[in-house]
Amino acid sequence: MQDVVFRSMPPFASGNGASSKLPPGSTLFCDFDGPIADVSDRYYHTYCLALKTTQAAYAREHIALPVRRLTKAQFWYMKQNRIPDTTIADWSGLSGEQIDYFLARVADLVNQPTLLHQDQLQPGARTALTQLREHGIRIVIVTLRQASQVLDFLHHYELATVINQIYGTELAETAYANRTEHKITQLREAILDQNRLGFDTTDSWMIGDTEADVSAGQAFELPTLALTCGIRSSLYLKDFAPTGVYRNLYAAVEYLTQPTAIAQTVV
Repeated sequence: MQDVVFRSMPPFASGNGASSKLPPGSTLFCDFDGPIADVSDRYYHTYCLALKTTQAAYAREHIALPVRRLTKAQFWYMKQNRIPDTTIADWSGLSGEQIDYFLARVADLVNQPTLLHQDQLQPGARTALTQLREHGIRIVIVTLRQASQVLDFLHHYELATVINQIYGTELAETAYANRTEHKITQLREAILDQNRLGFDTTDSWMIGDTEADVSAGQAFELPTLALTCGIRSSLYLKDFAPTGVYRNLYAAVEYLTQPTAIAQTVV
C-alpha cells in the first residue's frame, strides 16, 4: 500500500533560489513514540502479559477463561485502526468484568521500566534525525512520554546530542492514554518556550503518528505530517486531514528537505 502526500504547502525560498519547506534555523516539532521509537513489541507483549495475568487470576477462582490470544499482526492492525481496547479484549475471549480486569492490567504494565527495553529505533530514524541537523534544522521532541524515558532511549542509541529539546510529561500513564488535549497542552508549552528562548517558530512543522499529533499541530496552524510506521494506519490518519502522510520519519524528512514544491507519492 502506498502512502500519499495529498496536500502540499508552499515552499520557503532560500537565498540561492532553491526552495525548502524547512529552512535552516527553523524548528521541527516531532513526536517520539511512533516516529522515532517503535513501541509495537512492547504494546503486544503488554497485551499478552495482561491476558495471561487475567486468565491466571480467574483460574485461582476455579474459572477457566476461553482465552484466544491474537497474533501480533492481528493485534497491531486493530490498534492502528483505532479499534477499542474493549473490542480487542472481546475478540481475545473475555467478557464483562473480565475485560475491566484485563484493561486495568494493561494500564499497570505498559509503561513498566522492565518492559521499556523492548522499544526499538524505527528504521531510518537515525538517518532522518542526522539529516535534519545537517540542514541546520532544530529538532524538538514533544511527547506524552516521560522526558527521562525519552532521554534514556536516545542515550542508548547515541542520539541525545542530535535533539535540541524534549518536552515530556510527569506521569508515565499519560502516553498510553494519548489524549489530544494533553498533546495540545504539550505543544503549546513547547512553542511558547521556544519563542521565549528567542527561536522563531513561524516556519515550524509538526510530525507524529496519531490523531493527537495532527490535531495539536493544526491547533497552532502548523503544517503537519502524519506517519504510518506507528500506531495509526494511513486510512485512519487521512480523516484528520494532515498536510501529508508518509510511511516513516525518513520519508517525511526527505520531503521536507528536498527543494521541491510538488506533492509526491511515496512507495
